[in-house]
Amino acid sequence: MSAVAEVTPAADSGRAWEVVLRRIEGDLVAGILKPGDHLPAERALAAELGVGRSSVREAIRVLEVLGLISTRAGSGPQSGAVIIARPTGGMSALVRLQVAAQGFAVPDVVATRVVLESAVVTELSAGRAALTEARELLDAMELEGADGAPMGRNEFLTLDQAFHLALAAASGNAVIAAMMSGLRDSIEQYIRVGASVLPDWAATQQRLAREHRAIVGAIDEGDAEGARTRIRNHIETYHAETNVSSIHDH
Repeated sequence: MSAVAEVTPAADSGRAWEVVLRRIEGDLVAGILKPGDHLPAERALAAELGVGRSSVREAIRVLEVLGLISTRAGSGPQSGAVIIARPTGGMSALVRLQVAAQGFAVPDVVATRVVLESAVVTELSAGRAALTEARELLDAMELEGADGAPMGRNEFLTLDQAFHLALAAASGNAVIAAMMSGLRDSIEQYIRVGASVLPDWAATQQRLAREHRAIVGAIDEGDAEGARTRIRNHIETYHAETNVSSIHDH
């Protein structure tokens, strides 16, 4: 028996899919549903909640976009809608769309990144986490091409993003890691456009790589204040150089 069976049907409200969402949320909170479980059958949910099957399908699409379920076609045990634990997908989609619609201002996103990443390096400076992945990404960013030239801009920026997310993941805080992923994804397009107009990308790339090393060095030394200062300067300087906010406004 569902813990939220008393939900009032809203088939004529025009937002009946929200009834389905509230039912599933209630079952998750109550422990009736958990990661790995299948959602109840579409027909059963529709009948129990007094909504149309189209409303159930709409709710399932919303949950899939939010990264809370995975759907597979077929009739076997792996088919249907399954609860998964992947919070980054929904967070990234939400923040990215809000930035694109100018609901979230880019400077606010950058400032929030500074707050979160400062918290991350503070935690890491306490010496309770391994930075194996972050170090491997640092090494990769410093590799040269076959002709001895630095790697391409887009490849470097991809590794740069992965480095920052690796630090967040190493902190062990899944909420911060998900928020970091969403924030960085939301302005990634603007970051790449800004990088393309820098007068000397090769010099910028080398400087960014040095700054990454300095951040990890401060963490290794347990210098939380130094790590916070380096990560703040690293983020703020790059965004000022690329004038990301101006790109967004246009």
